[in-house]
Amino acid sequence: MYPDAYIDYLYEFHVTRDYFECHEILEEYWKEDPPETRKIYWVGFIQMAVAFYHYRRKNFTGAKKLIDKTIAVFEIEKNAIYALGIDCEELLKQLCAVSKKIVANVPYQSISLPFSDPQITSLYLSRGDGKNHDAVTSYLIHKHFMRDRSDVINERMLQLEKRKKSRG
Repeated sequence: MYPDAYIDYLYEFHVTRDYFECHEILEEYWKEDPPETRKIYWVGFIQMAVAFYHYRRKNFTGAKKLIDKTIAVFEIEKNAIYALGIDCEELLKQLCAVSKKIVANVPYQSISLPFSDPQITSLYLSRGDGKNHDAVTSYLIHKHFMRDRSDVINERMLQLEKRKKSRG
């Protein structure tokens, strides 16, 4: 009923609170579609995860920009959000409250997405050991600096070499 990537995203969002991984999972899924058919609501979910990533890192400026973009996308895509088993109106209320907290520099607090489909929780919990892993580690907070990026760097170098060769 729901895409596997979405359920994986929900697991990371609710259980591990690994917002960076949320971003990675859904961005990869979103890019599977040709550019002209990509769904903007997936961008909203990606932006929401990145907003919480920045919020937890106390990057209030980045978090505010992204939470506001998320709200704008979800306002436009309400029907799609409801179709994904989420009470969109309640989610928008939560995100507006988070936006105000960010403006006030209130320390990070996680949220739980308000599901209208009660089956979703069991779907994403089946992805892991069922334990809440909300413990914040330095790795989770600074993951974009600490992860192994050798594959990304190698791919960039390969593409650069291809461009040089094509130019002659």
